[in-house]
Amino acid sequence: MIKVGVTGGIGSGKTFVCNRLKDRGIPVYNCDDEAKRLMQEDPNIREQLCSLVGNRAYINGCLNKPAIAEFLFASPDNGKKINGIVHPAVKRDFIKWAEQQGRHHIGGGSTATSTPIVAQECALLFEAGFQDTVDAVITVHAPIEVRMERAMRRDNATRQQIEARMLQQLDDEEKISRADYSIINDGKADIEQQIDNILKLITNQP
Repeated sequence: MIKVGVTGGIGSGKTFVCNRLKDRGIPVYNCDDEAKRLMQEDPNIREQLCSLVGNRAYINGCLNKPAIAEFLFASPDNGKKINGIVHPAVKRDFIKWAEQQGRHHIGGGSTATSTPIVAQECALLFEAGFQDTVDAVITVHAPIEVRMERAMRRDNATRQQIEARMLQQLDDEEKISRADYSIINDGKADIEQQIDNILKLITNQP
C-alpha cells in the first residue's frame, strides 16, 4: 500500500485536492481533525496536557479550548510543548489507520484486499516531521494573493491574521522543493488532470 502526504500553506486548496482524491476512492486521514479527536479521547494526551496546562485543561471531561489557547499565547515555546504531546500521538494513529485501510472486506465477506493508496492531509507535514510516515508528498500551492483571499473569505479573518498564520508555515518554495510532486491550484490550472498524472506516476501506471 502506498501512503501519500498532501500538504500546502493556508489557502492553497489542499482540502479541495483531498476531496478529489476521495472522489477517486482514496481514503484520506485529516491530521487536524484527528488531532482534535485525540486531544479529547486519548487518555495519555489528557494526562500530559493536564500536567502541562493544569487541571483546567479539561472541564467536565471536555477539552477547555480557551485555557489551551491562553497557554499557547502565553509563550512562543508553549506551542512546541503541546505539539510535542499531540504530534507523536497523531503519527501513531495515522500509521494504525493506514494499516486498517489496507485490510477491508468486500461485500461483507471475509476476503481481505489491499487498498492501493491512502492519503494524509497535513498542513504542517514538514514542520511536524510527518513526511517520514508517508511514501510520497504532494504540495498544493497557489499565488500568495490567491491564498490570502481564499483564507480571509473562508475564515472571515483579516489580512493581518492570515499573514500571522502564514509566518508559522514554510513558504511554498520550500514545500515544493521538499515534496515529490506539486499541484498548482490557482483557479485556472486543471486540477483533475494534475491529480491523475501524479497518481499514475505514484502507482507506476502507463
